[in-house]
Amino acid sequence: MDVLKRHNVHVFGQGEMPMVFAHGYGCDQNMWRFITPAFQHNFKIVLFDYVGAGKSDESAYRKDKYSNLQGYADDILEICHALELEDVILVGHSVSSMVGVLAVIKEPGLFHSLIMVSPSPYYISEGDYIGGFSREDLEGMLQSLESNYLGWSSAAAPVIMGNPDRPELSEELTNSFCKTNPDIAKQFAEVTFLSDNRADLPKVKIMSLILQCSQDVIAPTPVGEYVHQAVEGSEFVMLDASGHCPHISEPEQTIAAIKSFLDRNISGK
Repeated sequence: MDVLKRHNVHVFGQGEMPMVFAHGYGCDQNMWRFITPAFQHNFKIVLFDYVGAGKSDESAYRKDKYSNLQGYADDILEICHALELEDVILVGHSVSSMVGVLAVIKEPGLFHSLIMVSPSPYYISEGDYIGGFSREDLEGMLQSLESNYLGWSSAAAPVIMGNPDRPELSEELTNSFCKTNPDIAKQFAEVTFLSDNRADLPKVKIMSLILQCSQDVIAPTPVGEYVHQAVEGSEFVMLDASGHCPHISEPEQTIAAIKSFLDRNISGK
C-alpha cells in the first residue's frame, strides 16, 4: 500500500521547508492541531499517524517490525522519502522524540533539526539515572494495560495529561487511547516504556531543542536535563507547564519556544 495512505499523511502550508510532526503514544496527528497553524504560513507541514493510530491502515501492522522503536523511525524516513523532503525539521512528542533520534542517526543528512517535546530516553530509574519509575512500577502498569486496556486508559490519561482543573484535556486523551487498537497499543506500550535509548543520544549531531514541562510525572525534570547534557549543542527550554502534553495544555508556550529556536537557527539558509 502507498506509504502516504498507510499513514494517513496530510501535507499543507505555504512554506518550502518541511516540518514533520510525530505524535506520541496513544495519540494521532490531531494532537498537533493547536501548534501547526502557527507554522503553516512559513513551512510545509507534514502530519501522519503511526500504523495502528488514528486513520492509518491497521492491516500494515507487523509485530516483528514494531517490536522496537526503529520500526517507527523507518516509517518516518519512508514518509520523508515518499514526499521527497529535504532539510526536515522533525518535531516529536514523548516516545516520538526517541523515534526521531533513531531516524536522525540513520539518515542525518535528511534532517535540519530535531525538536523533542517531553522526551525520555529511559523511563526506569537506575543507579544515578532518574527515569521516574521503578521497574516494578512499569511492569505493574503493563500488566494492568494487558488485563484491562480501557480501564487503564481512563486511569492513566489524567496522570499523563496533568492539569486536573481542566478535565476536558484528560477526557480527550482517554478517548484517543480508547480509539487505538488494544493489541497494538499493548505492544507499543511495552516498546515505549522498556526501551533504553540513552546510548543513542550522543550520536545526534544536528541542532536540537528539548522542551521540558516543569511538572511532568512521566518525564520529570532530571530526564529532560539528562537529554540536554547527552545531546551535544542542544538547547533546553523549561516550560511553565503541567503534565506531559504541552502542545495540548500550553500550546502558546510551546509555539513560542519552537519559533524562537527556529528563528535563531534558520536565518541565512
